[in-house]
Amino acid sequence: MRFDADWMSRADDRILEHLSDAGPDTPKEMADSGRVRFSRQHINSRCKTLVTYGLLVHLGNGVYDITRQGEQYLAGELDARDLEAE
Repeated sequence: MRFDADWMSRADDRILEHLSDAGPDTPKEMADSGRVRFSRQHINSRCKTLVTYGLLVHLGNGVYDITRQGEQYLAGELDARDLEAE
């Protein structure tokens, strides 16, 4: 069971799942994949928030990847309510 936080949105799980399965990607590619059914702008905004909470890392040139904490969240091993923005 996943424990999400008040600051999270519906898009966050889809973004994390996509990056866990597909590897590093850009918001545009995530939107184009059809798996993350949100606009590129919304995905980009959510990625920045997920970086702030340590669930994603920005690799540069608009590319994001999931972190170990992000994988732990997906596995239900991490309670996102315990995360603090950096």
